[in-house]
Amino acid sequence: MSGDIKRRITEHGQGLIDGFSKKYHCKYLVHYEKYDKPDEAISREKMIKKWSRKKKENLINKTNPEWKFLNEMIFGIDDEYL
Repeated sequence: MSGDIKRRITEHGQGLIDGFSKKYHCKYLVHYEKYDKPDEAISREKMIKKWSRKKKENLINKTNPEWKFLNEMIFGIDDEYL
């Protein structure tokens, strides 16, 4: 959960956040959701983290069936920030 998605993408891209994305060198965003209330976003994030990989893949397939990297869309630039 982040209130600043650009900062969060940059941190993950540069390996500044410990955890899954750093361990497996995940740099590209393929799914995100926007919430008005932080508690809703936190609850949803916790829910998704408990899901199986298959269930997560199904969610991505529904919202981004081509698995396009969304980083460029959010920044409006190439991935030079990664």
